[in-house]
Amino acid sequence: MTGRFIGTVAAVALVGSMATAQTPGSSNSGDIMPALLQEVRGLRAAIEQMTASASRVQLALGRLQLQEQRLTAGNGRLAECRNQLAAAQRHAAELQERITGLEGMLSGEHELPRPDARTNPDEIRKMLTQELAGTQREMNAANAEVVRLTNQENILANDVSTEQARWSDLNQHLEDLERSLRPVK
Repeated sequence: MTGRFIGTVAAVALVGSMATAQTPGSSNSGDIMPALLQEVRGLRAAIEQMTASASRVQLALGRLQLQEQRLTAGNGRLAECRNQLAAAQRHAAELQERITGLEGMLSGEHELPRPDARTNPDEIRKMLTQELAGTQREMNAANAEVVRLTNQENILANDVSTEQARWSDLNQHLEDLERSLRPVK
């Protein structure tokens, strides 16, 4: 397309020069041809510069869009991790409350459940002790999951911060390109 445009400009300039050269009373027809040639060369240089600038802008925009996609994906992973962490923390808190209640019953701070016809207080105490041990194991696993998710959240937050910095750099580069393409007043 650029070659066709340059060819069109050259043809217009040639026709214009021929029309000017054939105008009666024109004594400077020899001086017009070098001026037109200079103008065509200037137009060609301007078109080449515009084409190169447009390519740089397109490339910068493409990179910026890719970086925005990476940043959006990173933010999505971070939000999902934070949701999982909040759920794990709630679960650990519920287990801690259960452990506190069981310990309170076994220590005598809270009343034991009433025995029915099939169970006696010693059997209830034994069942509560077994339940406490199982809940403590579950609590240890829940705490390990909270630690794992906290570490993962930190890693993802750092990744998002890095992607944000890259996005800012690309955005600044695009703004610099925009400034360089503004016409000089």
